[in-house]
Amino acid sequence: MLFERILPKGGLLAVFFLCWHLAASAAVPQPPEVAARAYLLLDVSSGQVLAAKEPDKPVEPASLTKLMTAYLVFDALKSGKIDLKQTLSVSERAWKMPGSRMFIDPKMKVPVEDLIKGMIVQSGNDATMALAEGVGGSAEQFVEMMNRQAKALGMNASSFRNPEGLTVPGHTTTARDLATLATRLMRDFPEYVPYYAIQRYRYPGTPAANDTNRNLLLFRDPSVDGLKTGHTDAAGYCLVATARRPSALLGAGAEGQRRLLSVVLGAASENSRAAESQKLLNWGFTAYEAVRLSSVGGAVVTPRVWKGRADQAKLGRPEGVVVSVPAGTGAGLKTEVTRPDPLVAPLLKGQQVGMLRVRTAGGETVAEVPLTVLESVEESGIFGRAWDALRLWIQ
Repeated sequence: MLFERILPKGGLLAVFFLCWHLAASAAVPQPPEVAARAYLLLDVSSGQVLAAKEPDKPVEPASLTKLMTAYLVFDALKSGKIDLKQTLSVSERAWKMPGSRMFIDPKMKVPVEDLIKGMIVQSGNDATMALAEGVGGSAEQFVEMMNRQAKALGMNASSFRNPEGLTVPGHTTTARDLATLATRLMRDFPEYVPYYAIQRYRYPGTPAANDTNRNLLLFRDPSVDGLKTGHTDAAGYCLVATARRPSALLGAGAEGQRRLLSVVLGAASENSRAAESQKLLNWGFTAYEAVRLSSVGGAVVTPRVWKGRADQAKLGRPEGVVVSVPAGTGAGLKTEVTRPDPLVAPLLKGQQVGMLRVRTAGGETVAEVPLTVLESVEESGIFGRAWDALRLWIQ
């Protein structure tokens, strides 16, 4: 059932949340013990953090750095700066990169798509450097791009010093920032996400010594389709993993798929990072259920608008409204919208003008969701504005 609570005339919402928050309560399921220095479990479908330990602690990302490198490469592909079939030269610097390699050399000109596969599947530092130089002109300029992009994504606790993730002082991020990066990468470039599910890859003419994806969950759990591993002595064993499973409460088709993302940092071994990530994902899918409250682009409420070319405004979320609630509490959810009154045009698409509060049947608040204007409402003409101004004054 939907209730609408109106703030006093001319009032403004005091706080808008930048993300959806799960309310703390005794009813919140307790996460399992996770053997890692830091971790975070995010329900990508709802945007809610389901569990976390030290999510804002600075850590070395190791090869998880390559998620940011990939983001910039995918952006360059989307903008047409490069294309998948274009070949890039392999510099001496790329050829001599230490650590994990794709085994390319300066005699080769390698297609961008193969370099992407080498960076993702083989975690090749040589492939990563070749891409960074190809997109940025130099590794140093590419690192500047990485840090600018991090700020643009809201990764304010991250500082990158190289494109591949080798240990360098000051090269740090957090579990929360990595979750932000991985989520945006999947949302902004869905056409390239399938690269992260490739289990084996080897560029023709190179050794097969490093052709298997180190994300062991790709071989253990068919619902897992990415994303990236990382390891250095300083960082320990790290894994950002994502899985997608059907959810009856979300609906049919693509909208009925629920996606979780786990970030596990500083595990003790390759097998441990996979096992702990699997533990978190399984717990998230069973301890919580996702409930769809509005479809993609669908309005939650359509309140009256004054002085506008339209009489009503559509308030909701472009991606639809999904909330994660403890398992078994999805039935009988109650929602309440808080918004300022009156709503006066102009209202811009994407403008935040209300808050949706979600409660269980027992009255317990489980989520708060900022509502935005789905379609802009322009001002009406001078006579329409004058008429509504008179009506508002009388009211």
